[in-house]
Amino acid sequence: MTVREILHVGNPLLRERSREVTRDELASAALQQLIDNLIDTMHAANGAGIAAPQVGELVRIATIEVTHNPRYPYKPPIPLTVVVNPVVTALGDEVVEINEGCLSVPDMRGNVMRHVNIRVQFWDRDGNEHDEIKRGLTAGTFQHELDHLDGVLFLDRVDDTRTLTTWAQFERFHRDEFIERITAFVARVGS
Repeated sequence: MTVREILHVGNPLLRERSREVTRDELASAALQQLIDNLIDTMHAANGAGIAAPQVGELVRIATIEVTHNPRYPYKPPIPLTVVVNPVVTALGDEVVEINEGCLSVPDMRGNVMRHVNIRVQFWDRDGNEHDEIKRGLTAGTFQHELDHLDGVLFLDRVDDTRTLTTWAQFERFHRDEFIERITAFVARVGS
């Protein structure tokens, strides 16, 4: 198990666009090890996902998984997914306000608007092509992680900076209202 250091906001690597990888690169021991490191780092930090730039690697690779995550108990399950060279397309104009945090922005949360329905085309770690529809909070999780590949942090998407809060203050003042609202949303649209 290898847990990598997670870069924090202010590190210039987090603001760069990552490059696509070739199938030959993806099959290399180095990138397969990077994928394993991303999974280990995501699990160790209780993250819902992590992107390669967050550990200082500017390649278009991210891992996503939600299984009984103590940081995000309201998120529907997402099986372990390795996303390589993704292309995201919004399906429709419907958006939802989600309170997000980020491993690269420690102890901070804020409200962002995310598309409710997206199409994600990507390779898995073996180079197999996927073309999937993601909905609800799952779509939001994918959008958050894949933003990292373009040098975008959730802070860039916060329209109302008055929604920024530390984790402790979110838990104290905002969690119950958010859980109630987002649970109703999940019941309406699914994952």
